[in-house]
Amino acid sequence: MAQKLQEMYKTVVHDHFPPRMEIAFVDGDKRQTLFYDKVTWRIDGVEKGLRYGENPGQEAALYKLVNGNLILGETETLKPGRHLASDIELLQSGKHPGKTNLTDADNALNILRYFGDRPAAVIVKHNNPCGAARADSLADAYGRAYMADRVAAFGGCIALNRPVDQATAEAVSAQYAEVVVAPDFEDGCLEILARRKNLRVIRIKAIERLQTFVGQRVVEFKSLMDGGVVAQWSFAPEARSKADLSLARHEYKGKVYEIQRTPTDAEYDDLLFGWLVESGISSNSVIYVKDNCTVGIGAGQQDRVGVAEIARDKAYRKLADRYCFLEHGIPYNDLTDAGKKAAIDKRVAEEKGGLIGASMVSDAFFPFRDGVDVGIREGIAAVIQPGGSGNDYQSIEACNAAGVAMVYTGQRSFKH
Repeated sequence: MAQKLQEMYKTVVHDHFPPRMEIAFVDGDKRQTLFYDKVTWRIDGVEKGLRYGENPGQEAALYKLVNGNLILGETETLKPGRHLASDIELLQSGKHPGKTNLTDADNALNILRYFGDRPAAVIVKHNNPCGAARADSLADAYGRAYMADRVAAFGGCIALNRPVDQATAEAVSAQYAEVVVAPDFEDGCLEILARRKNLRVIRIKAIERLQTFVGQRVVEFKSLMDGGVVAQWSFAPEARSKADLSLARHEYKGKVYEIQRTPTDAEYDDLLFGWLVESGISSNSVIYVKDNCTVGIGAGQQDRVGVAEIARDKAYRKLADRYCFLEHGIPYNDLTDAGKKAAIDKRVAEEKGGLIGASMVSDAFFPFRDGVDVGIREGIAAVIQPGGSGNDYQSIEACNAAGVAMVYTGQRSFKH
């Protein structure tokens, strides 16, 4: 059985999807059509499309928009020809990409588009980031993103917004990843990355112009079980600068509740960084960030206080693993020395999982104060959330009592 399962992942499905696709929107005599071409790669002399879909045995195809434009009201789609993940350049494939590789790369770029001012790295696994960071060098940004959740990064997709240098290539090749995406690779980097024979090395030169995609929308399609389709415009975060945020304020039963402490400039920087990373995380979600790096990410949960706790617990576990790996060269779960483990546990507890001074980010409002209380107990310094709950005054009171700043974005950031 085990051998059969292993062979399943090696099986390449030859899809039967046609070479072209058209999607038309019709309103009376007005017809708007989007035209797509199927994407394939020539590998070892054979034209190949996607390896398979979400699972082996599921046929899948990738199409890129080549013509047409949809305009509805004042919103229009991204112009054809501005390709990213739909028209990748495979420099090294080993195994050619499957659907999850492409969707992971796409969501990494979805987040990375907001961070063109500094070197940045986003590592995505199963369409959710497990680590994201900005730094003064690409190698440092990647190292911080990787160590934010070293365990989840195993087999993930690494997206970088600067040409890969040899220091970054060495760091990437030191661990197992499925995909690395960058605008280019400096001399000698491909030879370094080739040590990982099945690593998909992807060049997308348009990453250099990734910030021009900020605020741009595409139409998204969700197919239902009965064949129905939901169409929607893609999400575009409106709060992208300090001026777009407002200090928390709420009127309840004739009394006005206002946040007492304004975030520092460094806290604003973290709040905005976290809010933009949040745009690529499955809802419900709560994350913690500090010094432009994710500390704990909670994603895809049903209740807000629960996901705040999951993100907190992950912060503790990931910091313990980080310290263990840096000090002893092994994962925390493999450490059997009780004394060494106790020392790590003590250090992590004293630092509260690295959450002291961190910023707490929520993709929707807190329905009760119990959500922000989770972060406050760990020593967070600031909170960013959409606002709009009938109980916002509770969260404001909780933050004021702890000296925590809180700002509103005025926009929800659900992603399903």
